Amino acid sequence: MKRARVSSGTPTRRWPATREPSGSATACWCRARRRPAPPARWPWANAAAQARFVLDRVEGALTELGATLRDVVRTRIFVQRIEDWQAVARVHGERFGRVRPANTLVQATLVHPDLLVEIEAQAVIGAGDAL
Repeated sequence: MKRARVSSGTPTRRWPATREPSGSATACWCRARRRPAPPARWPWANAAAQARFVLDRVEGALTELGATLRDVVRTRIFVQRIEDWQAVARVHGERFGRVRPANTLVQATLVHPDLLVEIEAQAVIGAGDAL
């Protein structure tokens, strides 16, 4: 299997997801965030809604690469405001409750003040078959 890349089509994330063979397994790396837009167009101003949107993008990218959320083995979550960690963790639990990937959540300054959440996911195609 060859290396593959999936683009979200946004100018800031030309290659947000990559699939790469590694020995006998194929790994996928994906990173997503909500794209900055003019303030009048922001339909969500809370971290939980942004986390849902971001995880939908992660799931879409992984699907294009032949993986599923069940194949995710590691996530990294970056929150702009540390007080949002519980709301974001709840959303993560909704999507990954049974999968339970290794996870890190940290506070970080993101590229725009209205971006509250950024999420990275690593998957190994077929890892979800064990669940």
